[in-house]
Amino acid sequence: MRVQSKWTLVPVLLALAGAAAHAAESAYPNRPIRIICPYPPGGSTDPTARIFGGWLSEKLGVPVVIDNRPGGGSTIGHGLGAKATPDGYTLLLGTSGGLVVSPAFGTKLAYDPLKDFAPIGVGVYVPFLLVVHPSVPAKSVKELIELAKAQPGKLNFGSPGTGTPNHLGIELLTALTGAKFTHVPYRGGGAATVDLVAGRIQAIFGSIPQWQPHLAAGRVRAIGIGHARRAKLLPEVPAITEVLPGFNNTTWYGLLGPAGTPAAVVSKVNAEMKRAVADADFVKQIEAIGLEPASSTPKEMGDLIRGELARWTKVIRDAGIKLE
Repeated sequence: MRVQSKWTLVPVLLALAGAAAHAAESAYPNRPIRIICPYPPGGSTDPTARIFGGWLSEKLGVPVVIDNRPGGGSTIGHGLGAKATPDGYTLLLGTSGGLVVSPAFGTKLAYDPLKDFAPIGVGVYVPFLLVVHPSVPAKSVKELIELAKAQPGKLNFGSPGTGTPNHLGIELLTALTGAKFTHVPYRGGGAATVDLVAGRIQAIFGSIPQWQPHLAAGRVRAIGIGHARRAKLLPEVPAITEVLPGFNNTTWYGLLGPAGTPAAVVSKVNAEMKRAVADADFVKQIEAIGLEPASSTPKEMGDLIRGELARWTKVIRDAGIKLE
């Protein structure tokens, strides 16, 4: 009887292993999926994770659990997402704060935003409004810039804190125009909101949900939006890029897996994300929390992270911003 060499079995074993891996991927998912949200309940990240999680659960036929892991300005949750098993059963609701802003400051992180993740797709944009107190005579971004140039440093521009995307919007405005503002950092958005409404500061970048009640009551005035185009919720507010080409101050959230997540899994989840933002009822849920549905390929999301990282690193370096 002829005995088969162990070496002749290697191709067979490799083929069987490949077939088993393919079968496992095609059967995905067959157990619950966890989505790490790097912020606590509340705000806009948690409901975004839950809205997408609900869609995925319904369409993929398995429970989707939202795991809130706040801390470190979202870096703790991002770190956990990077270190998860790359099998598609732990995903991350990644944010531009954790994937771009923190790395751009050179913060020591437990992950590399370009190497440690498998981008799946951008899910939503979070446009920032440029809001001023009614006492400010400027009725447009152009007039605000002219006012700041005529009175260097006299306009107080608030933010929820040094290094926040809101603050970086001020620095980008300065870099593109040469206008000089005085940055007033707060420990969170609540106190900054109170002071703008009271007129103790004159301007701020903030989210649409944060400022809509005050806009409706006439306590503040929106003169621009930092998104690439006008927001559907406030179509009368011009995009800042209309008068200042190149300006973009928009936060975004999307789904990622850890590096090594199978391509078939990435494609399957991405396809569901695209179906979601094409569904009218899903879109209503996203717009109800003041966000704009978005869509991208995995490659486009990776390119976005890379491009944003380069852009904000330059803004931070040129402005000499140091985190406290």
